[in-house]
Amino acid sequence: MNKGILYICPTPIGNLEDITLRVLRVLKEVDLIACEDTRVTQKLLNHYNISTKLTSYHKFSEKQKSEYLINLLLEGKSIALVSDAGTPVISDPGFELVKQAHKNNIKVEPLPGASAVMTAFSASGLDSPYFTFVGFLPRSRKEKETLVSKYKEVNIIFFEAPTRFVKTLEELKEILGNVNLVVTRELTKIYEEIRRDTIENQINYYTAKPPKGEITAIIEGIEEKTTMDERLIIEKIKILKTAGYPTKEISRILSLLTSCPKGKIYDLAVEMIEKSK
Repeated sequence: MNKGILYICPTPIGNLEDITLRVLRVLKEVDLIACEDTRVTQKLLNHYNISTKLTSYHKFSEKQKSEYLINLLLEGKSIALVSDAGTPVISDPGFELVKQAHKNNIKVEPLPGASAVMTAFSASGLDSPYFTFVGFLPRSRKEKETLVSKYKEVNIIFFEAPTRFVKTLEELKEILGNVNLVVTRELTKIYEEIRRDTIENQINYYTAKPPKGEITAIIEGIEEKTTMDERLIIEKIKILKTAGYPTKEISRILSLLTSCPKGKIYDLAVEMIEKSK
C-alpha cells in the first residue's frame, strides 16, 4: 500500500484572498485537514466552498494526535496540516507531526504561502537583510535578556500578545536601551498598522492607545561598537608588527585586551599592511 502525503498548507493571516490556488486545490483533494481550531478553519473552507473533513490538532493534543494522523498516512490517506493563520509549524502546532512523518518515511510536501514573519520584515524598511525569528519571547525578564542579548547584532523578529506588549517593550528597553523598533499589527486586515520608531516612543504610543490584535515586532540590530578608538588599535597593531608578531597572533592578543573582535582587528591589520605597500 502506498503511503499518503502530508501537505503543509499556509492559510491567510487576515485577508482571505491571501491564499494560493495550489493550497485551495490541495485542501479540496486531501482526505483530511488537521487544524488548530475547527471553527476558524471551517470559516475559510466555507468561503471557498470546500467540504473536506476536519480534525483538531492543537498544542494540547499534538503528541497523541500525531500518532493517529501518522497511522492514517501509513494507510495511504492524504492529510493537509493548517494553522489558524499563516504557515504551520512556525510558532504553531505541527513540529511533532512533521518529525514523525519523516521518521516513518512519509512524504512531506510544503506549500508556500502567507507568513506574518516575512510580511512584517518586507515592510520594515530596515537596512540590514539579516534577521532571526524567535517566536513568542520568554515570559521572564532574565530569559528575555539571555535571548535578545545573544542575537542583538541582527534584527530580531518576535510575536507578542497585545495584553503583554507594553510590559515586554519596557523590559526590552531596560535590556537593550532606546533601540529602534518596528511594530506591525493586524497585518493584511482593515486596521493594519506599521510603525517605525524608537522603543521609548513605541511604549508611549501603545500606553496611550493599548494595542489589539496580532502583533509582529522587529528589534533593529544593534551595530557592534568597540570600546577603543580604531586609531588606538591600529597604533598597537603597528607596535606588535614591529616586534615581529604575526597578524593572527596580534588579533588574538588585542581582542583579549579590548572588546574589539578578532576578525575586526585582523581586518584592520591587513588593511594597514596593504596601505604600507
